[in-house]
Amino acid sequence: MTDHARHAQESPRTFARPDWLSGARFYEIYPQSFADSNGDGIGDIPGITGKLDYIAGLGCNALWINPCYDSPFKDAGYDVCDYTRVAARYGTNDDLVALFEAAHERGMHVLLDLVPGHTSEEHAWFRASGQAAPADRITDGENVSERYIWTDCWISGGDGLPFIGGEAGRDGTYILNFFKCQPALNYGFAHPKHAWQKPALGPDALATCEALLDVMRFWLSRGADGFRVDMADSLVKHDDGGKPFTIRTWQYLFSKIRPEFPEAAFVSEWGRPYESMQAGFDMDFYLDWRWDGNPNGYNMLLRNTDTPLTHKGDASYFNADSDTSIAPFLDQYLPQLRDAERAGGLFDLITCNHDTLRTGQRLTERERKVAYGMLMTMPGCPFLYYGDEIGMRYRPLPTKEGGYTRTGSRTPMQWEAGAANLGFSTADADELYLPVDPSPDAPTVSGEEARADSLLHWVRSVLTLRAVQPALDADAGFDVVAAPAEGRAFAYLRRPNGDGADGTDGAAHGEPARILFIAMNPSRADAQVAMPSGELAGDASVLLGLGEPSIDGGLLTLPPQSFAVIG
Repeated sequence: MTDHARHAQESPRTFARPDWLSGARFYEIYPQSFADSNGDGIGDIPGITGKLDYIAGLGCNALWINPCYDSPFKDAGYDVCDYTRVAARYGTNDDLVALFEAAHERGMHVLLDLVPGHTSEEHAWFRASGQAAPADRITDGENVSERYIWTDCWISGGDGLPFIGGEAGRDGTYILNFFKCQPALNYGFAHPKHAWQKPALGPDALATCEALLDVMRFWLSRGADGFRVDMADSLVKHDDGGKPFTIRTWQYLFSKIRPEFPEAAFVSEWGRPYESMQAGFDMDFYLDWRWDGNPNGYNMLLRNTDTPLTHKGDASYFNADSDTSIAPFLDQYLPQLRDAERAGGLFDLITCNHDTLRTGQRLTERERKVAYGMLMTMPGCPFLYYGDEIGMRYRPLPTKEGGYTRTGSRTPMQWEAGAANLGFSTADADELYLPVDPSPDAPTVSGEEARADSLLHWVRSVLTLRAVQPALDADAGFDVVAAPAEGRAFAYLRRPNGDGADGTDGAAHGEPARILFIAMNPSRADAQVAMPSGELAGDASVLLGLGEPSIDGGLLTLPPQSFAVIG
């Protein structure tokens, strides 16, 4: 472990995490694919507002909405050309404010997606910064000459960073973050070595920070409850190991915005809580990484294969036919969880997201039930990707708006069996943002509602239990009870954070606070786990079960592919 990592783990939070995150259960919405209210084939903000009761009924009380700002959509909205205007295809700013208000009326919170590292090449800032004459590099009365990273010569390289030349009148090339259409905003360099490289937290970098703060203020003042932050660790160029200069930049940003909006929440796309928590984020995601066939802990759970469209050969823990133990996952997960806990933050698990292949085409419904039982009872805030609750499948599709292999996880929500476009839109099929699943057995909300043992009902049951049990709060205690290196069972305790010595603090949940024992067996054979002696209430019983788990004395028997919450 580096000295920086140790320092990050030991650094206290400067600002308190918003209390509402303790009970938050998030639903991620890809806006162009969720619900089309006006029949143009593209999902929109009023469509989301119209489905809030469905989301709340599912058990989610918070939303993360992928970028809905004005954009040329060369990267599905992650190429922003105006941070303060809703894209016309989604509606208006008033529509988004109305969504905030409708969500708040239902006791729900809404996070927007913040893209701080780059804009579209069509952003007014970039167009002005690329003008040949320095005096012309002004927009809205502000000089934005150094808002982006420009070299000082039209044939200059990017000092190891991707760059583009010949696209503007300015005598220089510009640095990219991702696609050609995404010029990097200028937060400076950790160790400038050329005249065009500005220092991190220097005047030009701070001017970029102030522009980003204005974007945050714009939406927070209109009712947004915070942001999921895209590529949060990528701000400062040529940063050192541990990202110290990027961390200091976020600390500066939070020192300005948090006193103004203390209830705003920030979750980072970072994946290393010992860094992101020091930066000042409330939450971090356990991202799905797999490089050259080597899985990270999260990949071991759900996607441990180089052929993600087939069941055979998948070494995922939740694949009933694998021999995988939970132990390798815990070897990676537990140190990161403890880092987050020490820093007063949360480490969040996802069912999937807009960048990750869905599992519905590979893991069976029963395998996903066991998986979601775990994901939604672990520490941190659970994030459920739209459609995962009904088992929507990944579909190999041609790229759309820079999606490439990700496109197949971004298809329209499937609402109603037998309806045109499965209820997503009244538009002609060839006008849809992406085609709906044409399979006769395509899962839909209406079909899953009608089936008593569906994945949808299971997800609702787990989230409903989480809502009323203090021990399932995001920041409640977590202790592993069983994780055999050669076995398939996994069991853990969740401990409520009580005000009294007995841990009884269930007033906000409507249930007495009690320790919960959670156990699962994803395999095709029986498994047994010893009950934790002296930990559970004397009347402990199975509060939620899959596969008829049973208790005999001090032994819990878990049938094949079963799951149990005992308390």
